[in-house]
Amino acid sequence: MKLPVLVALTCTLAVIGCQPQVSRPPCPDGKVCLAWGNNTEAGSLDPQKATLIDEYAIIGDLFTGLFTDSPEATPIPALAQSYVVSPDGLTWTFRLRPSTWSDGRPVTANDFVFAYRRMLDPATASGYAYLLYLIRNGQAVNEGAAGPESLGVKALDDLTLELTLEHPAPYLPALLKHQSFFPVPAHAVKAHGDAWTRPENFVGNGAFRLMDWKLGDHIRVVKNPAFYDAPSVCVDQIHYFPTPDSVMAERRVARGELDLNTNFQSSRVQRLRDTLPGYVRTYPALATFYIALNVPGVPAFQDIRVRRALSMGVDREFITGKLMRAGQKPAYSFVPPATAGHGEGVRLRWADMPFPQRQAEARRLLAEAGYGPGRPLSVELKVGNSPDTLLIAQAVAADWTALGLKVTTVQNEGQIAFAAYRQKDFQAGMMSWYADFNDPLTFLGLFRSDTGQQNYTGYNNPRYDALLDQADREPDAVRRSRMLAEAEQLLLDEEGILPVFQVVSRALVSPRITGWTDNVENFHRARWVCVKPPTAGVTPGQH
Repeated sequence: MKLPVLVALTCTLAVIGCQPQVSRPPCPDGKVCLAWGNNTEAGSLDPQKATLIDEYAIIGDLFTGLFTDSPEATPIPALAQSYVVSPDGLTWTFRLRPSTWSDGRPVTANDFVFAYRRMLDPATASGYAYLLYLIRNGQAVNEGAAGPESLGVKALDDLTLELTLEHPAPYLPALLKHQSFFPVPAHAVKAHGDAWTRPENFVGNGAFRLMDWKLGDHIRVVKNPAFYDAPSVCVDQIHYFPTPDSVMAERRVARGELDLNTNFQSSRVQRLRDTLPGYVRTYPALATFYIALNVPGVPAFQDIRVRRALSMGVDREFITGKLMRAGQKPAYSFVPPATAGHGEGVRLRWADMPFPQRQAEARRLLAEAGYGPGRPLSVELKVGNSPDTLLIAQAVAADWTALGLKVTTVQNEGQIAFAAYRQKDFQAGMMSWYADFNDPLTFLGLFRSDTGQQNYTGYNNPRYDALLDQADREPDAVRRSRMLAEAEQLLLDEEGILPVFQVVSRALVSPRITGWTDNVENFHRARWVCVKPPTAGVTPGQH
């Protein structure tokens, strides 16, 4: 997803909310249990309010939509038992499989209608509301220009849902597995308001149900017997632990306290391969690590010469080859090249310049813009305090200082950093964007003028919007790809974004775990995995 990932610095006893050093939770006799390290503390388990990939890791196990992730993260039908698409591609009619919420109430088409209207209600303030602009009148509803009843979502009966789109979208099945399109239990939300996701009030329809949530410690879920495919689910109980200290998480994996951890410090990859053979999983991801400049909020950034100088001044080859060292590649486009339908040849025009030449040109551009030794440009770089992000921030600060800038770095816990980005309370920030679905639009849609909170840069170009609109209405896949490529090239030519590197997903996964499939989207539903019994007398590092 789509969704950015930041993790926190190594904890000390003085830091509130640190990862507690606890042993493995007990597992009931005869049950299969999983201890899952999940990077950051979840801020929300509401599918329509959560925005981070680490939240989706849990939400995707508590809920399911019309489609879901296969083990390879490709879309497969879930609640959609069957569906029919109209000849013009605008109307999709889904027949729902009979299923129930975890409290025994039936899941109906009206739960989808309620969920989508709630998602687009301005009062919900969903960061992902723009994804539903695909549905007819979605944007008008979200902006308060139309009533919720005008939204192109109808319950034809309890088990028949009709979606009417603004334009054809052959990629819709991939989008429908995103949390923004999940149903929510209308009866629970109406009864409890925002408190409906507390364990005592929680109602879901996924493979697992929420049992307890101890902030800063763990989230515990158990197998949901009401899930439509419950007999195929192997794991009976999962503890999701926030693991902001990635080195401590390594030790917990090595001690057998965690079966897996969904991140590790990139520069430690070879050490981990030596000390935990069989655990290290790396895979190219549909994700880009980038620097966002708050263009509307910083007058200097409104000058393209400054933006270009800052981008040219970042030594991407050093960052990927010397700091990360886990297979990351320098990024000179924003859409990862492996993305389905990505146009060839799209890249920053100056990408082939040797780095010393880039630095010289960056200094010239800054001088031309009025910045130099007598008037240095000051930039505050606000970042989440993960080891990898801080390492990159130090490198970028050094690169920009070499250009004559005065750079200060501000460290925040991940949730706080993203809140600041959404509120445009930053000058420059660092984050990753993971694909919500395998299509260039999941990357390029971030920079539409009407995207909202997640357009951190405030990029606004009517021509760019028009190209995306034109691509939306283009039925020919080749022509559509060219339009999206033209839009991305425009974004890059205007230095609307500073791509740094193509992300490699990283995880430590015990060899006892079966069913974990590395994939480009880096989505892993717990319903597909199982845990083999431990081998007597063998410690994790001896497998």
